[in-house]
Amino acid sequence: MTVSDRSAQGLREDLAGPMVAEMLEEAGYTVVETSIVPDEREQIAAELIRLSDADVPLIVTTGGTGFAPRDVTPEATKDVCERGTPGIPEAMRAASMRVTGRAMLSRMEAGIRKGSLIVNLPGSPKAAKENLESVLPQFNHGLEMLRGGQADCAAESK
Repeated sequence: MTVSDRSAQGLREDLAGPMVAEMLEEAGYTVVETSIVPDEREQIAAELIRLSDADVPLIVTTGGTGFAPRDVTPEATKDVCERGTPGIPEAMRAASMRVTGRAMLSRMEAGIRKGSLIVNLPGSPKAAKENLESVLPQFNHGLEMLRGGQADCAAESK
């Protein structure tokens, strides 16, 4: 799900959303839907609720994680999540800090609603790619645990 006023209005091409979808497909995920919503907290939250209620295991957003007044994706994510997963945005920021000091300005969130893991990425295609690459290898294990699977937490994964 891309969060962008300009892309939702057709004023700017969404480059990050399709790139994230391609990365997920290359990692073996089935992308069941993509969407573009404006930077409206209630609309973002409603879309996250709709997707989690539809039992989508992994919901990835891109955009709306900066300091601009209309960047409200993290707040909408926290509004709908039942449990936080702070390690995911922490890991993404740590990896991104090796690329740019501005990574500390990202307000990405991640959390769980029902059986769905919701993860925010930045709106920049470059930043979205770098951040997703840093955590994507661990998602299968987390999703297996979330969905009630018997995953071995002691097994190392890189």
